[in-house]
Amino acid sequence: MNFFNSAYEGTPPWDIGRPQKEFIQLAENGEISGRVLDAGCGTGENALYLAHLGFEVWGIDAAPSAIKKAKEKAKERGITVNFLVSGALKLQLLQNKFDTVIDCGLFHVFSDEERPIFAASLSSALHPGGKYFMLCFSEHEPRSYGPRRVTQAKIWAAFSKGWKINYIREAVLETTFGSEGVKAWLSSISRL
Repeated sequence: MNFFNSAYEGTPPWDIGRPQKEFIQLAENGEISGRVLDAGCGTGENALYLAHLGFEVWGIDAAPSAIKKAKEKAKERGITVNFLVSGALKLQLLQNKFDTVIDCGLFHVFSDEERPIFAASLSSALHPGGKYFMLCFSEHEPRSYGPRRVTQAKIWAAFSKGWKINYIREAVLETTFGSEGVKAWLSSISRL
């Protein structure tokens, strides 16, 4: 946790200063609906983008420095998002239900032991039929920097009970490392 909080004292490579293209496309395709939770929102670019489109959005991150920056951006832009310092492994503490949860680079930081805890936490925050969209590093990314890689098999395993995987497709996670971004998976997963 201290790593992420101190990373946000500067500008970490995943903080690109704009929403991720994959989430813009999801919104344009009508895949995002209802109340939205951005789990692991960082400095809030994806949450702010969706709120600007008219969605009611909450953004949570365990790093206080990230949430501070997100709140400052929201105020500067005149956009309302409920940003909170909160951990994604205990979403039930929000005492709220959402229709859509987005995740840009959160799932891949969890250990194998934490992933089932996260899936249960996520289930507590999503309405039945609600969708979870996850953008995470893929095992096809050859460079050695960044978080551990995630295989499709690991995604299937984490969401094998109580979930329906709608799709897992190749995607790009944009970073400040270069214009081509990194190889990623974009998953659409529905709570049963």
